[in-house]
Amino acid sequence: RGLLTIGTLETTAALRLSPLLAGFVERWPDVDLVLRTGTTDELITAVRERRIEGAFVCGPVDDAGLVADAIFREELVLVSARHQARLDALLARDGLKLIVLRAGCSYRQRLEGFLAARGVGGMRLLEFGTLDALLACVAAGVGITLMPRSVVGPLWREGRVAIHDMPPGDGLVETLFVRRTDGFVSSALSAFLDVVRRPPEAADAAD
Repeated sequence: RGLLTIGTLETTAALRLSPLLAGFVERWPDVDLVLRTGTTDELITAVRERRIEGAFVCGPVDDAGLVADAIFREELVLVSARHQARLDALLARDGLKLIVLRAGCSYRQRLEGFLAARGVGGMRLLEFGTLDALLACVAAGVGITLMPRSVVGPLWREGRVAIHDMPPGDGLVETLFVRRTDGFVSSALSAFLDVVRRPPEAADAAD
């Protein structure tokens, strides 16, 4: 019982958390669960400052003050408007626009690093505060972004965007759950971690 405040990436909330949260709330109805979204940098800072008990962030995380458990693995893809089918032609455009979430977003940092390593220059950033607005802008042909395949899969199946595979070694990323090494693990957090590490459907199957 009691209050449990957890942080998460918006993409993780949209893609992964609904069944886990539903299972947790059903099993532990006396816990008041608060979910806060943010970028990886924002969420790690909030954990360090004890404003939240833990958070789902994009790995890797190298911080001796934090415990990091790998929870999910995502495949990242470049996303463009549906008519932009060839990646090489897309990256050769002058004034390529990157549609990104605010500073501190790990996918944004990965996209900038990927393009810089391939000599793509003159990029312009268009920054959005929400995932829905970002994807709508990409679908309209304004620029490109980097997102988990599962997030953009529905838009791709609807024919609204094109998906471009990343080279081997660049496209896989782990979503970690981080908490302070010296932090107090409340009974609510302990129960939450049990559900995250062992999804409700797995537990039901075992029972």
